[in-house]
Amino acid sequence: MAISIKSAADIEGMRLAGKLAAEVLDFITPFVKAGTATDELDRLCHAYMVDVQASIPACLHYCPPGHTPFPKAICISVNDVACHGIPDGRRLVDGDLVNLDVTVIKDGYHGDTSRMFHIGETSPQARRLDKIAFECMWLAISTIKPGSHLGDIGYAIQHYAEYAGYSVVREICGHGIGKYFHEAPFVRHYGQLGAGAKLAAGMIFTVAPIINAGGREIQKAEDGWAIKTRDGSLSAQWEHTVLVTETRCEILTVSKGMPMPPRSIRVDSPAAIAPAVAEDA
Repeated sequence: MAISIKSAADIEGMRLAGKLAAEVLDFITPFVKAGTATDELDRLCHAYMVDVQASIPACLHYCPPGHTPFPKAICISVNDVACHGIPDGRRLVDGDLVNLDVTVIKDGYHGDTSRMFHIGETSPQARRLDKIAFECMWLAISTIKPGSHLGDIGYAIQHYAEYAGYSVVREICGHGIGKYFHEAPFVRHYGQLGAGAKLAAGMIFTVAPIINAGGREIQKAEDGWAIKTRDGSLSAQWEHTVLVTETRCEILTVSKGMPMPPRSIRVDSPAAIAPAVAEDA
C-alpha cells in the first residue's frame, strides 16, 4: 500500500481528531488512581467521547483479521502488558504502571495517542523505564522532517533504549493514520539510519515505541488481544500522531494537559505546545 499524502482538508480533520483524543486523556487523568477499576476508566472515557465530544471510540468493536471484536472503548495496559489491554474489573493498586491508549473518530478522521500513568508510589525501576520510553518517543519525533527516512525514527529509539539497558518491542509498530485506523507506512521502532521510505510533507503517522525493562519478546494473552512481555518484565509506551510539514513536523495529538517534551530534546512544535515548553525552560 502506498503512503498517502494528506490534503489540506485531511490535515484539518486530523488536527481536530488528534486534539480530541488528547483531551480524552486530559479528562480521565484525575480518575487514574488506586481503587479505580479499569473498566470504570473505560466507561468514563466512552461517555466523554460520545456525550461530550460527539466522537466515536475507534477501538470499540474494532476487528482486524484473525481477531474477535475489541470489546471496550480504549486500551488499558498494566505493568507487564505492553499494549492492547482490555479494561475489566481489576482495580488499580499503588505501584502499578499503566498505559491508556485512546483513539477517537471525528468526522471520519482518526486521532490516536497514549500516555503512561503511575499509581501511587511506583518503584525507581518503573519510573526510569517510563522516563526512557518517553524520551525515546520525543527523540524519534525530533528526527522527523521531509527527506529523512523511516529508519531514522527507529534508529533513534533503538539506540537510546538499548544504551539505557532496555529492549524495544519489534512486532508492534507505529502506523499511518487518517480516514483509516491503520494505513501505510508501518513505523518500526528499530532500524538503521537512512533506511526505509523517505518522508515527505503531508504524511501522517504515529510514533508509539514500546520499551521493555527485560527482553523484547512478547506473547499474546488468552483473551486474544493483550500483548504481554514474555519474561513478565515491566513495559512502557508513549504515542503521538505527527504530520510531516514542509520544514519539520507537527504533533497533532496536542492538548493543554499533555506532558511536554523533555527540555534536553529539541522539538520544533506547533503553537499549541511551544508556549508551554517556553514556560518550562
